[in-house]
Amino acid sequence: MDLILPDFGLLFWTGLVFIILMFILTKFIWKPILSSVNARSEKIAEALEMAEKTKAEMKSLQAANENLLKEARAERDAIVKDAKETATKMVEDAKTAAKVESEKVVAAARQTIASEKAAAIAELKTQVASFSIEIAEKIVRTELSSDAKQKALAEKMAGDINLN
Repeated sequence: MDLILPDFGLLFWTGLVFIILMFILTKFIWKPILSSVNARSEKIAEALEMAEKTKAEMKSLQAANENLLKEARAERDAIVKDAKETATKMVEDAKTAAKVESEKVVAAARQTIASEKAAAIAELKTQVASFSIEIAEKIVRTELSSDAKQKALAEKMAGDINLN
């Protein structure tokens, strides 16, 4: 039973050691422990506050990045649209220039054809006239091969001249 119920002396010395230990702890150790715990608590609060600020800054930066990305996409779309319009305009201009040039070539070809046709017709007329004169000359030679025929023709022409 001695183990369950301690003596008065043991209780006294245990209490005295406890009180002395409490005095030493409160006098020398308790204040530094509390100050370090308070300092750590303040650092943790500052770190949490900094984390909140950083989180807010990250959100604002993310929103700014999204806005920049939207602007970049819009600018890219505008540049692509301008490039497509420029390309389409260049193609249309090239088509128009080619059409104008082809019309000039066709007109020049038609004019050349017309002038060559006129030259060919003039040459044909010259050749037909030359052939006609040759044929007429041959006919007249055969008709006027004798003196009697020549006199008859001369009289007929003289008669035509007098009548006019």
